This record gives sequence, structure tokens and C-alpha cells, in this order.
Amino acid sequence: MGSLLKQINSPDDVHSLSYPQLNKLAGEIRRLIIETVAKNGGHLAPSLGVVELTLGLYKVFHTPPDKILWDVGHQSYAHKIITGRREKFCTLRQLGGISGFLCPAESTYDVFGTGHSSTSISAALGMAVARDLSGEKYKIVAIIGDGALTGGMAFEALNNAGHLKKDLIVILNDNEMSIAQNVGAISGYLARLRTDPMYTRGKEELEQLMRKIPVGSALLRLGFKLRDSLKYLVVPGMIFEELGFIYLGPVDGHDIKQLAEVLRRAKNMKGPVLIHVLTKKGRGYKPAENNPGRFHGVGPFDPASGKVYKNSSIPSYTDIFGRAMSKLAHRNERVVAITAAMTSGTGLTNFARLYPKRFFDVGIAEQHAVTMAAGMAAGGYHPVVTIYSTFLQRAYDQILHDVCLQKLPVTFAIDRAGIVGEDGFTHNGLFDFAYLRPIPNMVVMAPKDENELQHMLATAIKHSGPAALRYPRGAGIGCALDDNLTPIPIGQAEVLKKGSNVTLLAIGNTVRLAVEAAAALEDRGISASVINARFVKPLDEECILHYAKQTDMLFTLEEHVLQGGFGSAVLELLSARSLKEIRTHCFGIPDVFVEHGSPAILRDRYGLTVKHIVETVAKKIVHINRSKGLKIVADKK
Repeated sequence: MGSLLKQINSPDDVHSLSYPQLNKLAGEIRRLIIETVAKNGGHLAPSLGVVELTLGLYKVFHTPPDKILWDVGHQSYAHKIITGRREKFCTLRQLGGISGFLCPAESTYDVFGTGHSSTSISAALGMAVARDLSGEKYKIVAIIGDGALTGGMAFEALNNAGHLKKDLIVILNDNEMSIAQNVGAISGYLARLRTDPMYTRGKEELEQLMRKIPVGSALLRLGFKLRDSLKYLVVPGMIFEELGFIYLGPVDGHDIKQLAEVLRRAKNMKGPVLIHVLTKKGRGYKPAENNPGRFHGVGPFDPASGKVYKNSSIPSYTDIFGRAMSKLAHRNERVVAITAAMTSGTGLTNFARLYPKRFFDVGIAEQHAVTMAAGMAAGGYHPVVTIYSTFLQRAYDQILHDVCLQKLPVTFAIDRAGIVGEDGFTHNGLFDFAYLRPIPNMVVMAPKDENELQHMLATAIKHSGPAALRYPRGAGIGCALDDNLTPIPIGQAEVLKKGSNVTLLAIGNTVRLAVEAAAALEDRGISASVINARFVKPLDEECILHYAKQTDMLFTLEEHVLQGGFGSAVLELLSARSLKEIRTHCFGIPDVFVEHGSPAILRDRYGLTVKHIVETVAKKIVHINRSKGLKIVADKK
């Protein structure tokens, strides 16, 4: 660790540093970030890109009382190091360590929790309103990436902030990327601002002209009209000023002195100010500079070469989904794919190459993605909307009203479902069963393995209404893959093993746990039926009730919250049939937000392991046998 960095324990330690010292400190912070992410994984490229911006902010602003909000949290590593977490930074994204995102419970400097993008301006405006209502005086700064500007919520906030005229500083961190290359008209607009020298020069000349106009009401009105007329000639678009912001920039985001000067200027202005800062994603680490998409969120890697260590040679669920999409699109020209700034992350890179006219990346705009899909479906196509589970939550109203209410054939491919792991609270996809299951007309399914994923995708595309399939992050189980993709009868479960004592009813990636647990239970003299439910909605009622009645003991397994999930659906079925005599236990996630940590450790913590399932089943059988006065089942081992 560098000598300067060892002296930084809070933002106060940054204020007194000279600009040469700050530049030296930036290099030391970068080294610490690279070393840590190389071991733990994390969001490398975006955090490396904002080191100087972070130092400039803490050089000028005093926190507290000033408040600095980071959009998403991908950019927050330097912020965490400066704000008293330098010694703990080695625990980044580890169970019990510091979060990879903003977490108010972790530090008072994390003034607002962020895991999804496009929220910082809304939150900052809310804080500005609260500040003014309380009669307080401090500055509020929101940092938002140019990729996050593709999210409609950011523009809703800009529009409202311009209307309210609150003192608020928005920093637009423009690195020309979100996770992948940015798309859309806003991206093009920002590119013109970056490259058009007329913008800054024209604005300065216009201000000089205005200062020369004599004072007087008539002349002043004429001056304002002249200003408004001329700015459209010299400034491309002026969208931010039309929204009510004072626009400053573009500014070199890696020149701390220049940044500090502009930040001081903005600090003394009244009303909303937007500073356009240009940064380079991955700055200071060549592998990340050359391939910022790959190093946006990366697993452990060799810092010397930039080579990412592979955890598994088995293709991921995401990879298999992408292959199946291309195969089904070849068979059916009405199949189109939509993603929200996650082309690579959702496995659609090859689809986009093969079918560019049938592929749509809408930017970080999940709500728009879903309603756009509804429009395509209404026009005779079958859109597959591919979004991570945690991000699809943002489009709930659109799923309900625009797709399901109209019974439109839209498929939701829900990646990163279940425990994601090191990204923690905001990224674990543990709520999709619960938020999709209550919606009429929706079919909800989850594959036991990557081969079944292919067939479920074919099922959803053949279906004439809305359907969702959810699958986990990471490698599959390495099963054989069928070449011919055939639809599964909707609502039909799969009996994998017949037993006489208990029934293990599992969904998705917990089916494998159920199979292994059944084998271990056999060693204890306990015979277990194993059913792959496949569908959360509709349930295979006949199959479930048959085996539940046969064994009188039913255990449901899911990697999802228990409230409103798969187990809840089964309990509702048993209640509706007045089958209270069937003893039921549900394995799943309790009523908590699951923290960050390795998936294996987290699954063990929440009882989603073969060992825990076997012990729980055995204990319950022993208890029941004792209550009946029957012989207790012994462990053969």
C-alpha cells in the first residue's frame, strides 16, 4: 500500500493535499483496487475510471454535511477507500466484508443505497427538498453515468429538478459505456457534445456578448431573446439547459485540478447544475482500458496479464440460453430478442450477430423494453425479453398491464435468478416467483438443468400467451444437450424417483439437491419420491396431490423467498383441497434480504444443501414416528 494512502482515513485527509499529491494518491488507490478485485472479483473498469473524479469531489466538498450520491455503486470503490474503509477493502464482496455497492448500514458516507442505475438524481432531489424544508445549508451532488441516462427515471428526475429549481449538482460521468457500448439517441447527443468544439467556445462568446448589453428593461428583454435565439445556433441540442440546468463542460475527468475548479464554480451557483465529465473506463490498467466490457464486472484474474481465471469448463445457463435462442430464431422468423443494456450478460451476442434486424438493445430501460415487446407481440411477432431477475422488478406494471392483461405472447427469460452471490442484497434474484405468480395469464417455469432450459424456451415461444422461465447464474451441471428442442406440456411435472415415506418436490436448480438428498435418505432407510415440478404456475395438481397423499409428508425446495414463492403455491393447493393432514415443510429463503458472499456459503447459511435437507427430513420423520409410537428410523451409517 502506498505511503500517501496509509494516511487517508476520511475525506478530511484529502482536503489538505496538493494536486501533485492527489495525482500520486490516485495511482495508489488504483493499485489497491486492481489488487483487491484480482483476488475477489468485482466491478473493476467503472471504478478505475472515476478515481480522479472521486478525489476532486472530496477536495472541494465537505462530507458531512455535504452529501455525495453515487449512481449504481459500480463506481464506488475509490469512495469506499477514502471514507474510512481502506483497511477493510480486502474483504470486498466477501461474506461479512464490505459490500460492492453503496450500503448506508456500512457507512454514513454511503448516504443512499444503490444497486440499480438511474436512481441518483431522484434521490438527490428528494434530499434537496428535505434540506430546504428543514432550513439547512449543505450541498448535494449526484453522480450518474451516461449509460444510466438511458433509463427513463433519470429524465423524470432531471425534468422535476429543473422545475423545482433546487440547489443541486449532477455530475454526468461520461465514459461512453454502461456495461456494453451505449445505444440510443442520448448516447449520440453526448458524443456530439464531447467532440464539438463550438459548444464551449460558443457558450463563452455568447456570455461575453450578454455582458456587453446595456442595462434597461427593454434592452434586457431583447438580450434574453437574443441569447435564446443564438444558443440554438451555437449549441447542439441544449437539452440539459432546456430542462432547467446550468450546463458546465465537458471537463477532463482525469485532471483533478481542472475538476476541482469546475466543482468550486458549481458549488457557488444557485439552482440545478449539470457538470459533464469525460472519463475513461478502466483508466490506468491496460487490459481494462482495452476491454472495458469484459472488466466491467469480473471474477478473479491475474493482475499481471489480465487473464480471468475460469471457474468451470461447463457452459453456463446463459450460454445455453443464447445457443437455444439462435436455434429457435432460425426455425421461426417471428422470434425477436430484446435486452436492456445486457447483450453479453444475457448471452445474446451471437444472436445479435446472426439476426441484427431482430435484436434490440434498448439501454437501461426495462419498462420500455417490456412495453416495446408488447407492441411487437401485438404486431404479430414473439419477443423474448431477456433481463436479470432483479432488474425485471422495475418493469412490473408493464408486465401486468401491457403484456398479461392483453394475453400477449411475450417470453420473459429471467437470468441471474436465485442466489447470485457476491453482488449481494440488490442483485440476488429471489423474488420473481412471488411477483409473477399472482398475475393472471402468466405461465412461470424453471428448468432443473441447462438441457431442460432449452426445451422450456421452446415451450414459451410456442405458447400463445405470456410465459416466464427463470434460471440461475453460472455453470450448468454439464448434462447432455438435445439437438431437437421440443415443447413441454404446460403444467406437467416430471417424476424422477418413486418412494414410499416422503415426497421431495423441487423446482429449478434445487431439483439436483432433491435427487442427491433422496439418495442419502435411502442410506438412512427413508424412501423418498422426487418430483421436478418444472412449473410454478400452473402447478401439476394431479401429480403433486397423488404423491402428497401417498406419503403424507411433503417437502418443497426452491432457491427463492418462501413468502409467495413455490412452496406457498403448494400450500395454497393443499389448503384449497382441505388436505391439512399432509405434513409439509418448505425449504427456501426466509424473510430477509440475502447479503453478499459466495453462493456456496450463502446456500449453506440458508439450509439449501443436501446435508441440511437430509437432516431436516430425518428429524421430522423421527418426531412423527415417536408421536405415533412407531419404530424410529435409524441411520444405517
